[in-house]
Amino acid sequence: MKLGRSKPRVHLLIVQPTPFCNINCSYCYLAGRSNRATIGDQTLENLFAKLFRAGWADRRLDVAWHAGEPTVLPIEFYRRAFAILDRYRPRDVEVTHGFQTNAILLNSAWCDFFRANRVSVGVSIDGPERINDLHRVDRAGRGTFAKVVAGIRLLRAEGVRFHVITVLSSESLRSAKELYAFYAEEGIEHVGFNVEETEGEHVSSMRAGPPAWTIYRDFLAEFASLAARDGRVKTIREIDHGVRVAYRNPFFGVGASRDLGPHNVLVEPFNILSMDCEGNLATFSPELLGHKNARYNDFVIGNVNADAFEQLPQGAAFQRMHADIQAGVALCREQCGYFDMCGGGEPANKIAENGTFVSSATNFCHMTRMAVADLMLNGPHAS
Repeated sequence: MKLGRSKPRVHLLIVQPTPFCNINCSYCYLAGRSNRATIGDQTLENLFAKLFRAGWADRRLDVAWHAGEPTVLPIEFYRRAFAILDRYRPRDVEVTHGFQTNAILLNSAWCDFFRANRVSVGVSIDGPERINDLHRVDRAGRGTFAKVVAGIRLLRAEGVRFHVITVLSSESLRSAKELYAFYAEEGIEHVGFNVEETEGEHVSSMRAGPPAWTIYRDFLAEFASLAARDGRVKTIREIDHGVRVAYRNPFFGVGASRDLGPHNVLVEPFNILSMDCEGNLATFSPELLGHKNARYNDFVIGNVNADAFEQLPQGAAFQRMHADIQAGVALCREQCGYFDMCGGGEPANKIAENGTFVSSATNFCHMTRMAVADLMLNGPHAS
């Protein structure tokens, strides 16, 4: 399968500095989070040299250090890594670095590093202590709330801008007021919500089906209403995304022509490129890398230490994934009235929930796309 005449454009590059995480969340999808391996400098050299020399990097490239806890490695590691990237970066490519962290290991030196390098910081916390410590525990099973909040307060004191990502469980979906009060009290202005989902090695404890979908929709409606009245939480990722789609897609009666279609980076090859600490490469959903699947070569499409970027689209594993993911997108287009909301769903959730990329709706779709669309169109009590 050919991708067309133009070169791939990588907008988001996800680099796994280490698979290790210093905590042990019950819903984590990462299979190797006890592995203390660290990416080598030569692997980073090969990644950045090949990416930039191939001309695949978008004019604005976001580099996310993720898929493990990035701050378990020393700051000096990232100084070297950033320097390696800059050695190969073309002058017309702007690079932004981002860390997703549990904030437990942060100190003033990390804050200095974040400021000096204009690093985007995301903190993972699931709300107040009662809710956070249900799932976000350390390796001895103890709650992590106090240490994470200390990290958040440090970021605020040091003037480091950050956002928060919260995983919503069945308990937190019933606790919009409690979550909002916590964010407001801690000066958390920018939030995003991930629903606990079946993905990778994790099977969601949340019961699939219409009751959960409406509960999620009503949670968002209540939380957004509190933010609108109070003003201390300034952005809600899911609501903001819904508004952007509403103005872009004809599904909502305004915006661009249907010919433009929806934009879904998760089904478009090489928009997102992920690399693990051994140099293995994957595309489409970042969550695929690190999991087993014989049909798709464990979702690995190549290795930076052995393969040229120009060879990646010709590989058998990539070809099978691309064909099957596009077949799944075609099913979504044919079967789903919400297609213009997401443009074909999330491949990692399709294969985790449905067992195949060649499928359409998932519980994840209902919770995070359809429920938001219903809220935007009809309000919190749509049936």
